[in-house]
Amino acid sequence: MLVLLGVVVVILGFVTRRNPALVVGVTGIVTGLLGRMNPLEVLAAFGQSFADSRSVTVFAVVLPVIGLLERYGLREQARRLIGRLSGLSAGRFLAVYLLVRQVTAAFGLNNIGGPAQTVRPLVAPMAEAAAERRLGATLPDRLREKVRSYASSSDTVGLFFGEDCFIAIGSILLITGFVNSTYGQDIEPTQLALWAAPLAVCAFVIHGARLLLLDRQLEREMALASAEHDLPLPKGADK
Repeated sequence: MLVLLGVVVVILGFVTRRNPALVVGVTGIVTGLLGRMNPLEVLAAFGQSFADSRSVTVFAVVLPVIGLLERYGLREQARRLIGRLSGLSAGRFLAVYLLVRQVTAAFGLNNIGGPAQTVRPLVAPMAEAAAERRLGATLPDRLREKVRSYASSSDTVGLFFGEDCFIAIGSILLITGFVNSTYGQDIEPTQLALWAAPLAVCAFVIHGARLLLLDRQLEREMALASAEHDLPLPKGADK
């Protein structure tokens, strides 16, 4: 039972807003020591876990490339491109990206998106530009962060609910392997993928509706911000 104290460490770490990597590391050490492992065994467990899941850190390889592209104007070019498309709002753009992300994930193409590779350098700046073009004003920092959070959520929701429709994804194989070996069932990955499809559709409808409502929220909040600072009303806010 003492091993479960590691859960308490996780809760305390996140409640006090500590660095997530530090919290997870300390939790692993505490759990290992409480499980009667010596320090060398704990260190070996960390190394083995990292080696087994090293594919998770592959995204770090592209970070220098993304940094160079941003330095030479990738974000500015993305904003300029989206600003030329009339009739495209931030909500509509993010809804389209949600659909693309979900469909590509359903076909196993998980690596074409991501917070570091796509959202930060491309999707978020394009959504910001679409919002500013529609409102006819520069977004305050608070609304800019809100648009960025919605951009990140469209990527996360699309990937999370789309990848389960792909039969060769790790989560599907893990579930089928565990259920079949533990409970003596005979579940095929295709069965889980078929059941995941309706959930993916519901996720798209629900979150897509939230994205489309984002435009009205931005108009209202921009109007309130303009009233507080005696600024001109944004386009469409007086309707």
